[in-house]
Amino acid sequence: MKVILAQPRGFCAGVVRAIEIVEGALEKYDAPVYVRHEIVHNGHVVEELKARGARFVESLAEVPRGGLTVFSAHGVSRAVERQAERRSLAVLDATCPLVAKVHAHAARYASEGRVLILIGHAGHPEVEGTMGRVEAPVHLVQNEADVAALALADDTPVAYVTQTTLSVDDTRMIIAALQRRFSDIVGPDTKDICYATQNRQAAVRALSRLVDLILVVGAKNSSNSNRLREIGAQAGVPSFLIADKDELDLDQVRKANTIGLTAGASAPEVLIEGVIDALRGLGPVDVALLPGVQETVEFRPPFEFLATSA
Repeated sequence: MKVILAQPRGFCAGVVRAIEIVEGALEKYDAPVYVRHEIVHNGHVVEELKARGARFVESLAEVPRGGLTVFSAHGVSRAVERQAERRSLAVLDATCPLVAKVHAHAARYASEGRVLILIGHAGHPEVEGTMGRVEAPVHLVQNEADVAALALADDTPVAYVTQTTLSVDDTRMIIAALQRRFSDIVGPDTKDICYATQNRQAAVRALSRLVDLILVVGAKNSSNSNRLREIGAQAGVPSFLIADKDELDLDQVRKANTIGLTAGASAPEVLIEGVIDALRGLGPVDVALLPGVQETVEFRPPFEFLATSA
């Protein structure tokens, strides 16, 4: 059996930064450190941090007054920030800088008097956070039908921003529909789309031309991991999303001569290694690396964290 590893795969710079913030807080201040929402969408990462003393909460009401709190990589609304202030919580903000950039675009467009349209998935923490950053109505669209259904005049000055776990390819048709519908529309340059999302999706497209089957390691609630599986399937290759080696269906992969293996942006490399070890249980495995983008992006921790770590 041949296994071809996608490049890039797994952790992106925003995820690395978020995890390092929680780990650094635990090291400096000791447990407990409270984290609002999963720091990233991966159960293995969450359980590892729990074992070290992180406590994950969905509401700041669960955090004792004055408790040290970390906001997840997905970002939070202004209402959550204000609640933290009212409860006198010490906060470390692990929002991905690329998500924060979307927030900045949204605020600027709203300040210009434009009606804001957000392209994203309803209920996703990043979407909820972005919608809560603007002190004005935000219209969420998930597809072209939603664009047609917007209760706005066609000459309304509008602006759009997108969820970072969507790529240029994911949003192209929706943006085109918005541009056909509205005569006065602006949006960010495509270079502002999350580099990690775009790179990982491009790698799966390349992988799909070389393999019989694709395995994506990632959590079921990870938007970018689900999208990687969908891209493989759309290319006509049987593609499966698994959390780790324990979800690997050996009968499913037994007949494949060449397997493509990748991971969502919040899945650690150790899970990939576990899947390869499990495949070796079927016989010899030849592992090759797909030529691709080698990411060198690094994000600095927040100023507060640097200051307290001096």
